[in-house]
Amino acid sequence: MSGQRLCRLDSTHTLGKGTYKRQDYIYSSLAGIVNVDNTNNKISVVEVRSKDKTIVPAPGDIVTAMVTTLNQDMCKCLITSVCGHELNETYRSSLRRQDVRMKEIDKIDMLQCFRPGDIILARILPMTEAHTFKLTTAENELGVVIACSEYGHPMTPISWTEMKCTKTNVVEYRKVAKIVQDNTGENV
Repeated sequence: MSGQRLCRLDSTHTLGKGTYKRQDYIYSSLAGIVNVDNTNNKISVVEVRSKDKTIVPAPGDIVTAMVTTLNQDMCKCLITSVCGHELNETYRSSLRRQDVRMKEIDKIDMLQCFRPGDIILARILPMTEAHTFKLTTAENELGVVIACSEYGHPMTPISWTEMKCTKTNVVEYRKVAKIVQDNTGENV
């Protein structure tokens, strides 16, 4: 089961596929079968294998999520893809105000960063509770990537903090993700 503690991470056990580390323990990031590879006599590799290739977000992963609700302290999101791989099911997550950006945390107004329906790129933070995903957008490349204006029209970024409606030219505030170009020169 995803999020299940498997064993202690020590000199005799190391991380394998489908696992992640949290507080000196190895946890499963997939729903599947635990396999311990003992071919190396000194250290065992603990991995989780899944027949259906279910992908579950793990700490440090970049995810795509849709903002569903928000208030002045946090927004709730549904994770739809992990590291560019579309998920079979969505996962609930939350993004706290203090995890929106690194500087001037006390000046953050969640309504000027996100709106319901926005599509964001975020990073999974280390888990504090089983099955509870916490997100951060406190990096330049993370934040809103797709948004619609309050009139329902697509918006394009015009700065790090603003997006403009393509139909009405109305400007709205957002925590905009920096668009990164890959080696071919295409936007990612």
